[in-house]
Amino acid sequence: MSERTRGVYAISVAAEIVDMQVQNLRVYERRGLLTPTRSSGGTRLYSRADVETLHRIRDLLADGLNLAGIRKVLELEDEVARLRRKLDSRHQVRNHG
Repeated sequence: MSERTRGVYAISVAAEIVDMQVQNLRVYERRGLLTPTRSSGGTRLYSRADVETLHRIRDLLADGLNLAGIRKVLELEDEVARLRRKLDSRHQVRNHG
């Protein structure tokens, strides 16, 4: 697990960082917009990547998207990032192989 994806923030800290209410973070988790890790005791632990996602959710809400629309945008952005990584790795193999 990378430093960026390791859960380190309690839900109250993550909510404060992104200036949201704790209950909103729980809703976003229930709706599948993000999945914080859990401690052995079941406490939600948010990573830097989760906080970035929460910032993105906040921006998309401000743009007028509903949660279903936000979920689709996040899925598409993840797919674009995955395809870019795949293309980059093929490009590197071609240039170095």
